[in-house]
Parts: sequence; C-alpha cells; structure tokens
Amino acid sequence: MTLAIDVHGLNKSFGAKHVVQDVTIQVEEGRICGFLGPNGSGKTTTLRMLCGLLTPDSGSGQALGFDIIGQADEVKLRTGYMTQRFSLYEDLTIAENLEFTARVYGLDRRRERVDAALERLGLASRRGQLAGTLSGGWKQRLALATATLHEPKLLLLDEPTAGVDPKARRTFWDEIHALAAQGLTVLVSTHYMDEAERCHEIAYIAYGRLIARGTADEVIAASGLITFHGEGPAADRLAHALAEAPGVETAAAFGQTIHVSGTDRAALEAALPPYRGQGYRWREAAPTLEDVFIQLMARSEDNIR
Repeated sequence: MTLAIDVHGLNKSFGAKHVVQDVTIQVEEGRICGFLGPNGSGKTTTLRMLCGLLTPDSGSGQALGFDIIGQADEVKLRTGYMTQRFSLYEDLTIAENLEFTARVYGLDRRRERVDAALERLGLASRRGQLAGTLSGGWKQRLALATATLHEPKLLLLDEPTAGVDPKARRTFWDEIHALAAQGLTVLVSTHYMDEAERCHEIAYIAYGRLIARGTADEVIAASGLITFHGEGPAADRLAHALAEAPGVETAAAFGQTIHVSGTDRAALEAALPPYRGQGYRWREAAPTLEDVFIQLMARSEDNIR
C-alpha cells in the first residue's frame, strides 16, 4: 500500500477560532476519498494545508512523499487544486486560460497538451468561447481541465459540483473515476450524498474534528443507527413531533415519507405506537448515508463562538 496522503495531528487556527483540530488522514494512491461535513467545518482549510497553500500551526505529514511544510513547493507542482468558486480569467477564452496555465507550469508541448485537454473534456468546439460566458457545468469542465493539465498525481476538489445540474455532475464524476483508474488520487469535498456514495471511501469532519472514516458501508455500520421508514397521509409532517420523542435521534422527511432513526431499538420502537394506524405504515429499513450524516451533524458541537 502506497499512501498519497499521510498526515497526522493537523491544527489550524484563525484568531480565536480553532478551525482544524488534530486531523489525521491517510489516502491510498489511486483512491477517491469523499470529504464531507457541515459548512465551516474546516474542509477547505484542510485541503489548503495538504497542498501547501496554508501552513499548519502544528502537525506533520506528507503528500506524494513530500513534507507538506518543508517541501510545500514540491507538493504544489504535483497537485491539482480546484477551488469552490470559479477562479479562472473570465475575459480569456477557454483555450487561452489553458495556455496560460501551461505557461505558468512551464510545460512543454503546450499546444498538444491544451488540445488533448479540450478533447478529453468535450471543450474543443468551445475553445474560442470566453470563460465568463460559460454555464456552471461548462465552467466546471474548464476548471477540471486546468487543474489536471500538468498531469498531477494528487487532485484536491473543493465542492466542485455545487450549483451544477445532475447531468453535468454525472459527466464530471465519470471523468474523475477515469482519472483515478489511471492512478490519480482524489480528495473531494461535497455535500451531495450520491457523490459521497461514488467515492471509494469517505471522511466526515465536523467543526474541525474528523469523526468518521471508511467506506460508505463501514461508516453506516459503525453508526449503530436503526431506522424506520414511515408512509401514510402527510407522513413527512410528523418529523417535528417525532424528533421530540424519547429514543428518536433524528426524524427527517424524505418527500412524502419519513425516516426515524436512533441507536436504542427499544426506545425507538416505543416512540412509534402513537403514529401507527390511521393509514400510517412503518417498516425497518437500512439506514442511508444521509441518515448517518444527519445523526453526526446533530451530535456535533458547532465551534463558532
């Protein structure tokens, strides 16, 4: 097993706020690791420390075999980083943005590399279009083409598909899996559960602390969560009342149905009788990744003070 990311005890504070607290994470080469957690939990700060853009206050580790502090420049050269917001030049064309990036990295065969990137991501027919006129999905493709133009070994993606339509998201993820199949390691932050399930493994960070790690199935199993699925007339409207019942840790509406979850089976089952009958039907269901993350968020203490 070769680790592309191997960091231990990372800490970072901004003023009085401890943004990242003792984060330790390892990711094998060629794996896609989903990085999840509420807004403000330190995901972006962690990504920036991994690629050498921020220096940790304490902690240590390596990315691609290089020290993330003492050899940060070497890490940057071998890492692609796609920021949460579109950060390319909107008054340049697609091709001009890629050519500029190629020059920044001092790449040889610049025209050949740019042409190949345009073809791979379906941008060739739009090469002369100004970046600022692109829709969200096409901007995403351009950003990915730019982040991978120098053939990095590690790709860090910060909520890359936020605000992008489902078809564009699927196309994006197909490309990510194709890159991983070629040996690229990917760490991607996301709020979409379907995207998390497409990752080889996931890491959940809540307000600076890493609190869950493993494959999706492993994280679900480790939660100890028991879930009942409820159907019936306006079942989704029972969420507020059930959330207050003893033994219920989370009650969340899913369309016109409801998921009620907890870790104490007896207490959870005792909470349901008042809502049986009257057209309501309950069955035990396997908890979803979203059920688990709702539970994790409910248990986490916000560190914004």
